[in-house]
Amino acid sequence: MPERDHFEKLLLDRMAELTAKLQEVEQTLDEPHSKDAEDFAQEVEDAEVLEGLGKAGLQEIAAIEAALDRIKNGSYGICAKCGDDIAPARLKLVPYTAFCAKCA
Repeated sequence: MPERDHFEKLLLDRMAELTAKLQEVEQTLDEPHSKDAEDFAQEVEDAEVLEGLGKAGLQEIAAIEAALDRIKNGSYGICAKCGDDIAPARLKLVPYTAFCAKCA
């Protein structure tokens, strides 16, 4: 796949972006909590949202790492389920996907 270098750069850039965001989330979660009950309740709610974002970010990083492994071993762009090529348009939308649209 001639665009492999393009997708590798795209994936690496996205991983760097996610890593930076996850560090921000971690720093925010480590900040001291308010002693005011209402403020504390809001902080707990915000923390739950941030934790959810963190988990989603970690899942996306894992998917990106798997895609980078597929690039290295030459299977990037090939559906992990049926073995057909993944449409370039799908890879442009979800560059870390391991599945064609039919198998997703």
